[in-house]
Order: sequence, then C-alpha cells, then structure tokens
Amino acid sequence: MASDKVTACCQALIKKNLTITFVESASAGKMSYEFSTVFNSGRILIGGMVCYHSSMKEDLLHIPWGTIEKYSAESEEVTKLMAQNFYRYMNSDICVALTGLTTPGGSENEEKPVGTIFVHIIFSDKETARRFEFTGNPESIINQAIDAAAELILEGI
Repeated sequence: MASDKVTACCQALIKKNLTITFVESASAGKMSYEFSTVFNSGRILIGGMVCYHSSMKEDLLHIPWGTIEKYSAESEEVTKLMAQNFYRYMNSDICVALTGLTTPGGSENEEKPVGTIFVHIIFSDKETARRFEFTGNPESIINQAIDAAAELILEGI
C-alpha cells in the first residue's frame, strides 16, 4: 500500500492531468510499484525502467562511456543523465530518476555513506535535483527516498 505522501502526490498529478515515468536504480522498480497502487494511477503512470547495473545505464540509457567510472553509478551526474536520457524517449510530463546506496559496497565512502540517495526530476519547464542521506535498513532507505521524491514532485507541480 502506498504511503500517504505517494497517495497525495498521485492525487495531485491526477487532478492536474499530469503523467509520470520513473527510471530507477537503487529502488529497483519499487517507486513505480508504489505509485501504481494508488486508485486511478493508470491515468498518470506511463511506466518505468529499472537499470540497476552500470551496463544498462550505458547501453540503454546512453550514459557516455567513462561517466560512471569518473563519477560512480550512484552520483548526481549519472542520475541527471538517466533522467534526461529517459525523458527524451518517453511521452510523459514528469520523469523521475533515482540512484543511491542502500547497502555497503559500491561507491560508498566517507563523503557518500550508505543511505545516500540522488533524485533528479524533469518537469516540462524545469529540473530539480536533490541529494539525501537516510538511515535504516535497505527497505527503510528506499521507502524514505520514495516519500522524498513524492514531496519533490508535489513541490514542483
């Protein structure tokens, strides 16, 4: 069942007749799923893509070779490119990209600990990017990230 924040976001999108797509890495499709559980979500949800592995980001989302190596798969730069490149091919009003670290490993370091999440949202007239640091287990981190993304969407519309 969707959180209150996701439900409010969906209801606002429905009211404004705005469509949305998601391109997800760390959340592995859960954000699309959460939005799909809200009544009448079929009026707003176009769909999404899970691109967990770097090869999908490079091969399907056309993230330039070397970008992930330079910045890491879990970075502001890669999240922005994921959103921009997916939005270019999708017919939606809003596109949300999410990457980050929910478990140890990957590009984790002192400046980017587990719980670091990057969200990049493209609206028809602007873009919004945010970095968050959440705590908890992987599921909790993802749930917090989805709620934060829903809040950013609400602020943007």
